[in-house]
Amino acid sequence: MSEARLVGMPPRSSAQAVYAQIADDLRSQIDDGRLAPGEQLPTEQALSDKFDVTRTTVRQALTLLKNEGLVVPSRPRGYFVRKVQRSIFRPQAEFRPRPSSPEMDQWMEEQAQEGRVPSQTITVEIVTPPPVVASRLKLQEGELAVVRRRVRYLDGEPFNLNDSYFPLGLVNNSEIVTPHDIQRGANEVLSELGARQVRAIDEIEVRMPSPVESDRLELGPGVPVAVLRSTGYTKDGQPVRSVVTILPGTRHVIMFERDRPVDSGR
Repeated sequence: MSEARLVGMPPRSSAQAVYAQIADDLRSQIDDGRLAPGEQLPTEQALSDKFDVTRTTVRQALTLLKNEGLVVPSRPRGYFVRKVQRSIFRPQAEFRPRPSSPEMDQWMEEQAQEGRVPSQTITVEIVTPPPVVASRLKLQEGELAVVRRRVRYLDGEPFNLNDSYFPLGLVNNSEIVTPHDIQRGANEVLSELGARQVRAIDEIEVRMPSPVESDRLELGPGVPVAVLRSTGYTKDGQPVRSVVTILPGTRHVIMFERDRPVDSGR
């Protein structure tokens, strides 16, 4: 079989691998809905015949799409377009009233209202924080932090990571160091400790996940993540909380709400 030109496809750069061209064609069909979520892709043999390539080349293309999270294998039937139901993540929801039930936090309640089945695991550690966290919390060298690590699940699938760091000297012997959800919220505990969080700065970066993050979230190769870093401050400007949330790009939409000041004049 000749693999120099692909039947039924527009000319592409000769520098692009043939399997990548096949993946591009299938990806465009997924993007524009010609291949719908849950729909089965043509068989390896059908794709081989269509593009006049070997089945090995077709498998390379399918592996690329699988690693991107666009298709899922289901042996022996073949490959199917992945059904993606993205979660809407609202950073501004942190300051909204807490849910009434002790087993639910704000994120979990929002997901339940959208018909999802949320759950989470919580662990607590006393750690030397990563440099970027120590910098946000203005910790001195050697100063320790408490981190509350959450893996949040939707419908049984790990959806995001949420690690909240607090200065150990501030929260030691409080509920924050216990590995369970705090019904009234960590912000209320901080208030009782004289360090009420009244504002936050959010920073977003997009990158590939670390091996640890990929393992915790059960991510395949090629899936990028958004990293949301939120630093909470008291009215006096003291940083009291640094939250690192890892949001896989294939599972989330980040939504911010903005209000124009009433006296803006426009």
